[in-house]
Parts: sequence; structure tokens; C-alpha cells
Amino acid sequence: MSDAFVARSLDEIRFWSRIMKEHSLFLKLGFRCEDTQLIAEANQFYGLFEEIERRSHSFPAGVDPNQIRRFNAEVHNAASHIWAFKRKVLGLILSCQLPGGNNFPLLVDHVSREAMYFRNRLEELNSGRLEPLPDAIIDENVFFLRIMADHAKFIGHLLDPSERQLVEQARNFSHDFDMLLFQAKDLESMRPESQTVPLLDQFLDQNRVSVKSLRDFKQTAKDLIEACRIKSIIHPLLADHVFREAERFLFIIDMFEATLTRKKPIY
Repeated sequence: MSDAFVARSLDEIRFWSRIMKEHSLFLKLGFRCEDTQLIAEANQFYGLFEEIERRSHSFPAGVDPNQIRRFNAEVHNAASHIWAFKRKVLGLILSCQLPGGNNFPLLVDHVSREAMYFRNRLEELNSGRLEPLPDAIIDENVFFLRIMADHAKFIGHLLDPSERQLVEQARNFSHDFDMLLFQAKDLESMRPESQTVPLLDQFLDQNRVSVKSLRDFKQTAKDLIEACRIKSIIHPLLADHVFREAERFLFIIDMFEATLTRKKPIY
């Protein structure tokens, strides 16, 4: 169990610290030139999570789990602070104190939800209080389905309006994932028990098919952006960022299915 705890903790930190680092960059790019204090704060968070990411790759094999537990607590603190920064930025936007910036309110809310998810995951790992499997499956899917729906909306708004076919595809994905999210929320309120494996398995299968389609769309968009073959204001790193998050969702679905079919522990 200690080895599993170490491996899972480092996997979460390696993935999400990079995501937090990139959020700092994207927020900075959306600030106005005169928002010097916010830009400086974003730069500080970029450096902080870049260092956390570097350290997460530096632990030797057989590291003491207590050392990782302390590292988790340190990263938990950093995630809490970047969450507070993101919510502050959102409050400034919603109160019209940052007019003319390029950070959508939904985007700032989106990245703050991911910071809170990261923070909560580290807390769960350190406390050892993991949800029962059915609850974990539903809650993870509710979280990630909303993330995927948001991504589709952002892509649709950041593509040039003349890219009509791609914009329409993005809108269709947004609608599809909104519907999947509503279904997941319905299942969330029903809260099936662990013996309802076929129901949960079908839930995961359905979501996997849709996430793979969106992942492939993101891959295509990413390749076209990097090759300068479509018109958009999407930063190439943002295209890669949302692609990696779709890959992460598929990885989590696979973990859950392995647990359902082979009773293989997640952590």
C-alpha cells in the first residue's frame, strides 16, 4: 500500500503541477498590460509549480512514504494558494474591475475548479480517506465531463469565426458533453451501490467513446494549429494542454474499469 501511495501521489503531482504552471501562463497572457501586480503573481505561481514539477521527478526509488506525505502537504498548500488567486481574478472580472482583458470568466472558474480538485486529491491521499468505488466513479466523471464540455466551448470561441466547420464541431461537442454531464448528475443523485457493476461499466463505456472522439478532435486541432493551417487565437500550448486533459480522463476511466473487472486497487 505504501508503494501504491507513493506512486499515485507522484503521478497526481507530476500531472497537475504542470497543469497549474500552464494555468499561470494562460492567465498572464489574458491580463492587460497595466495589470502588473496580477502578472507578477501569475509569474510567481508559474515558478512555484515549475519547481514542484521538477522536484516530483527527483525522488529516488524506494523513497520513504512519509517524505511523500510531507511533499503532498506542501503541494496542497500551493494548490490552495493558486485556487485563491484564481478566485480573486474571477471576482475582479465579474465586478468589472478588469475590463478589456482576455480571460473568460468561465475559463477562470474552470481553472479554479481544477486547482480545487488537485488540492482535494492530495488531501484524500494523505488522509487515506478515499471514496467508495461507485461514488468515486460518478464524482470523477461529473468533474471531468464538465471540464470536457468547457474545453469544447473555449475552442469554439477561440477559433476564428471563419473556421465554420471546426466551430460547428466544437459546438456539437459542447452539446454532447453537456448531455453526458446531465446524465452523470442524474446518476449522482441515484448513487448506485457497488453491486451495480454493469450499470457503472456501461456508464464508463459510454463516456469513453465520447471522450475519445473529443480527444481526437483536440489532437487534430492541435496539429493544425502547430502547422499554422487554421485561423485561431489558440496558443499552441493551450491546444496541447486540453489534449492532455482528455488523455487524463481516459486514463482515469481505464483505471476504474480495471478496478471493476479485476478488483485491481486504484491507489
